[in-house]
Amino acid sequence: MIEKRPNLVYLFADQLRYQSCGFSGDPFARTPNMDRLALQGVNFVNATSSSPVCAPYRASLLTGKYQSSHGLVINELRLSPNHECFGHVLTDHNYRTAYIGKWHLWANELGNHNKVRNAFVPPGSYRLGFDDYWAGYNFNHNSYNAFYFMDTCQPIPYGDYEPNVQTDMAIQFIKDSCLKDDPFALFLSWGPPHDPWQVENTPAEYTDMFKDIDIPLRPNYSAEQDPYADAWGCIGDDYVNTLQDSMRGYYAQTANIDWNLGKIMEAIDQFGIAEDTILVFTSDHGEMFGSHGRRAKNIFYEESCRVPFLLNWSGKNPAKSTTDICLNTPDIMPTILSLMNLPIPSEVEGNDLSHSVYGQSGFEPDAAFLQGMGTTAAWQNGTEWRALRDKHYTYAVYRRDRKECLFDNIEDPYQLTNLANAPSSRQQIKYYRDMLVERMCTLNDTFENCCWYRDHWTISRNIIQGAKGGSHDLGKLADIINQHHAPDVLVQ
Repeated sequence: MIEKRPNLVYLFADQLRYQSCGFSGDPFARTPNMDRLALQGVNFVNATSSSPVCAPYRASLLTGKYQSSHGLVINELRLSPNHECFGHVLTDHNYRTAYIGKWHLWANELGNHNKVRNAFVPPGSYRLGFDDYWAGYNFNHNSYNAFYFMDTCQPIPYGDYEPNVQTDMAIQFIKDSCLKDDPFALFLSWGPPHDPWQVENTPAEYTDMFKDIDIPLRPNYSAEQDPYADAWGCIGDDYVNTLQDSMRGYYAQTANIDWNLGKIMEAIDQFGIAEDTILVFTSDHGEMFGSHGRRAKNIFYEESCRVPFLLNWSGKNPAKSTTDICLNTPDIMPTILSLMNLPIPSEVEGNDLSHSVYGQSGFEPDAAFLQGMGTTAAWQNGTEWRALRDKHYTYAVYRRDRKECLFDNIEDPYQLTNLANAPSSRQQIKYYRDMLVERMCTLNDTFENCCWYRDHWTISRNIIQGAKGGSHDLGKLADIINQHHAPDVLVQ
């Protein structure tokens, strides 16, 4: 008897950090469905966003590649369609595909997000293999009075709070697919809890949950602006005055996403497809909320790069399972394709970590490799960085002045003490420098400034397929990483 191919339901929120979920220990979070999913399935406690920015994450998710290969180094670039993507593999193997919600791989203009030319992704190659059901838009963070597109450039209003309508669309797609013989793969990209967090952008019943609650700032909050932050990461002089209201809105929107997650979990059970369906809940990146003197994302600190990643395949994975394997964004595509017994394209750079879903031993990456290749959405130099995050430490280096950071995430979970210059850390620093150089060399990542990518990889914010970095000479990369440091700790 041929085993039935599994369905896939991939759900991801926008800007939901790991630390603000109930199952991670946040007492203020109202996330009972996330908590239930964490108990039913596998909780990847070391899931990391390789590029903690909206569009670069999505490009890595759908290509299985790093920024230095797919080229989407900042937001508001148009990804080349010349990759063999997640959607292509699914469609080629007779999966009925659906993509609902935020896409963020189409617009090639900074601003004018609501213009049809930026919001409507036309049918064809730029949908990256999602050729069946499409109810998407490039991006828009106003959850009321929002709209989406299907196969024409006529905007369709949601008519209610955007995530609620998107969830209903997803459930209808699942219901319709249950009547067909072919398996289905659904990707639902919710906009919240991305700002704006005003009460006007959140359903009243969720705002009311938090209206009288003061959510404490994390111990690493700083009113001193991080000098490495770009304009999107700057906290501003009056930031703290609105921070409590912003956090209430963030937690309220997260509670709504949790409610919608619960609706989809219930539908999967009601339709009798739990044993045939891989369910994933995750996020593209986190939110700083003033930690280390920063807001937003695009940095290697825990609040930005560490994300929830919950996977349940009823009866296949052990319940109440936790894995500390270093799951990185490019690993998601090959891991899930392997679970589905589908081929992994040869160009994929991520690792197949599917054994961890079954609680089995197998290959484990030494660390997740993270890339910060520029400002959030503008061509400006000065904020670039590279980093490694393993089960114990985070190591990072800035391009601008070669400043290094080393944090012990177990003893110092708020990353308050930089160990990089401690004499006792010399061997560790050399270990991570060597590893970073090796990763960058493998991926042809030569640590250029932001505008270099504009000049060499893009035309009018369209990514040129096949563009490569500069020299991948190991000695040159070692010199780049080690510049300005004492000779006795140089990479050899």
